[in-house]
Amino acid sequence: MPREIERKFLLKNDLWRSEVSRSRPMSQGYLASGGRASVRVRIAGSEAWLNIKIGGLVASRQEYEYEVPLDEARELMAAAEGPLIEKTRHFVERGGVTFEIDEFHGDNAGLIVAEVELEREDAPFPRPPWLATEVTELRRYYNICLVTHPYRAWTEAERNP
Repeated sequence: MPREIERKFLLKNDLWRSEVSRSRPMSQGYLASGGRASVRVRIAGSEAWLNIKIGGLVASRQEYEYEVPLDEARELMAAAEGPLIEKTRHFVERGGVTFEIDEFHGDNAGLIVAEVELEREDAPFPRPPWLATEVTELRRYYNICLVTHPYRAWTEAERNP
């Protein structure tokens, strides 16, 4: 069974930008979301995927991802619930690990979150000096939650975990 083990972090500063190896804009929309499962479509350039996550908003959950034709992905995106998530994903390689840094746009502009996918939950990984507070356990930082409660609507307390 495919499993995603992912930890999320805020960033202390912009020093990570000098380490970016590549970036790509992405759009994603949620077709279905429930307590423990979500189905989304994601478009990045000329590539598109259908993604299913099962297990709730936790560090380790089942994940299934399938490439879909771009024209079909656009049709699915039009059927998405709520607004789309728009972001640029930046890739930073550090100590054999890839940090995916999502810089959000639109209603979520100003939010930047670093994610690292691991082989197991207790796997060690480098802690670059620009990495700050871990927010893996805070629901509001998950993309699916940003659809219904975007960053622009957060209180000052929500912005400072």
